[in-house]
Amino acid sequence: MLRFTKMNGAGNDFILIDNRTGDVHLDRSQIASLCDRHRGIGADGILLLERPSNHADFRMRYFNADGGEAEMCGNGARCFARFANKVAGAQRKISFETPAGVISAELVGDLVTLQMTEPTDLQLNIKLPGANENKTVHFINSGVPHVVIPVLQIDDVDVRQNGSAIRSHKMFSPRGANVNFIEKRGPKKIAARTYERGVEDETLACGTGIVASALIFAAIEKVNGPISVTARGGDELQVGFEKSDNQFHNVTLTGPAEFVFEGTLEI
Repeated sequence: MLRFTKMNGAGNDFILIDNRTGDVHLDRSQIASLCDRHRGIGADGILLLERPSNHADFRMRYFNADGGEAEMCGNGARCFARFANKVAGAQRKISFETPAGVISAELVGDLVTLQMTEPTDLQLNIKLPGANENKTVHFINSGVPHVVIPVLQIDDVDVRQNGSAIRSHKMFSPRGANVNFIEKRGPKKIAARTYERGVEDETLACGTGIVASALIFAAIEKVNGPISVTARGGDELQVGFEKSDNQFHNVTLTGPAEFVFEGTLEI
């Protein structure tokens, strides 16, 4: 029997499993079945809590709903921090290793602030060749590769269709990139919608996408942080950072992480 906890961060939902014993070994098809919203538990991805291999307190492994392992997940990392606090007695401040680097987290009530890894590969005003036109997009790796596209009316965007086309564009092959659409709502406020690779659809929120969206907005608008970002699910998250010459440092993401239910399941 597999014991699990269901959580969500700003509507981005996850299955969390304590695997500090190392006994849980899920293959790609099992992960996809668990994440299936009709025949399984239902989730955007699975998070495994494991013992660290370095100086961090824990190791976080994240798998998308298609069963593929990803480098990092911001909303998942906040849920992971609260889960570690509950099941492993983690302190208010904890650290955990990911393929994107070591992440630090601080718990403040139901909110969690993540100290993100340094973003890389900022590229502004990329001409993206398409079938009928050249789109101008922006790119940054905020732990996961993200394309960011400013729009005038975010509610009018067909995120699934447009995001799918860009996500698999040859410029971002072979692994692809997540695709974010942002709308300016104020001097330091935006709304964001994200198409996530691995889920292959729009999600209610994407933590690394929210960070990427805020940083790109700060770069093109030439403003300092923090930036307030409203996710598709309605939650408002805060992205803090220090900026110099379009280089970002000390990047943080603050937002909710909520427990939904617990259970056991036969695999």
